[in-house]
Amino acid sequence: MADKIAKLRIDDSEYDLPVMSPTQGPDVLDIRKLYGQADVFTFDPGFTSTASCESKITYIDGDKGELWYRGYPIEQLAAKSHYLEVCYLLLYGELPTQQQMEDFETRVTRHTMVHEQMHNFFRGFRRDAHPMATLVGVIGAMSAFYHDSTDVNDPWQREVAAIRLIAKVPTIAAMAYKYSIGQPFVYPRNDLDYASNFLHMCFSVPAEKYEVDPALARAMDRIFTLHADHEQNASTSTVRLAGSSGANPFACIAAGIACLWGPAHGGANQACLEMLREIGTVDRIPEYIAKAKDKSDPFKLMGFGHRVYKNFDPRAKVMKESADEVLDLLGIKDNPTLQVAKELEKIALEDPYFIEKKLYPNVDFYSGIILEAMGFPTSMFTPIFALSRTVGWIAQWKEMIGDPQNKIGRPRQLYVGNDKRDYKDVAAR
Repeated sequence: MADKIAKLRIDDSEYDLPVMSPTQGPDVLDIRKLYGQADVFTFDPGFTSTASCESKITYIDGDKGELWYRGYPIEQLAAKSHYLEVCYLLLYGELPTQQQMEDFETRVTRHTMVHEQMHNFFRGFRRDAHPMATLVGVIGAMSAFYHDSTDVNDPWQREVAAIRLIAKVPTIAAMAYKYSIGQPFVYPRNDLDYASNFLHMCFSVPAEKYEVDPALARAMDRIFTLHADHEQNASTSTVRLAGSSGANPFACIAAGIACLWGPAHGGANQACLEMLREIGTVDRIPEYIAKAKDKSDPFKLMGFGHRVYKNFDPRAKVMKESADEVLDLLGIKDNPTLQVAKELEKIALEDPYFIEKKLYPNVDFYSGIILEAMGFPTSMFTPIFALSRTVGWIAQWKEMIGDPQNKIGRPRQLYVGNDKRDYKDVAAR
């Protein structure tokens, strides 16, 4: 409901635009009727000033450095909750009772195995395929294996698809990793928690017993939690846009994964680690700091600053604590990449240039350090991000399907091509 009206004047005509007020954040001009009334569109490349939907799931205040899931600050959830509880919160809107939590965990745990024929699907990929490429293909193919949960108009099928995706994406991501390094697939274990199960599927081998360190599992769970949702970012918008056509949930999530693969989005933590390796040693940091400050140099420091947060990324604060804990636990002190990371972090937090431009270390900077220390190759960073974000995509998709205002996405354009012209036969050209 609009409680204010904005006036728009074009030439001699005036138009009323309802002003909608959210729970938090700036007011929003409702321009849905503008084209019909005034025969004009708005122009907003990147949709940075356009609200594409109403949502009750996630709120970000970039100036204050705040991130809420369903109203709960991310710092509280990361400190006191765990990933599957956060999944329940994102999907259903409230924190679960103990009975609801046990039921939800049981449902997820009982769906972690994938159809046995999916193992054959992996053999169609080259051994050196990027795990993200494998993930896009296999998740998209889930609709070929699970026909009984593709009807988006059936609430129960939507529920089954949601549980299947949350449960099976870690298994598929671990299989993609194992395939890329030539090791046998490891089946999920129902006696392990969500994060421990993923680590076990990634790092255990049939030849010997593997015990998951609880501290590493907790760090992994925190990574999942911090990446679970992030409002209407590129990949979430992709999922919603794909879903607006009525596409099945597996196709929609595969589309989101494909979008996340971009280095400006989910690939940022991989790009950050590759940059740290390029710097190589601590003594070369001043050289790269100078390159970053030089406006004529295209070099950019990856892992610093954020498009949305104009203050410290609230996720980065929590991730920094995890990074320190993991490095201390593993006793990593002489790894040159991590030495560069720690020194670069120290400089960035003290250098007036970084402080003035608010180029604080972001969540990608610290998550890359943690995953590197755990033993994951950089090629697995984005698949782990996709695994984490799956629940956010599903929650957003389900909200969109249930929105009575939902309609197929159809952005307009500012056409600047040729005016109408007549076709000429080839001999006359």
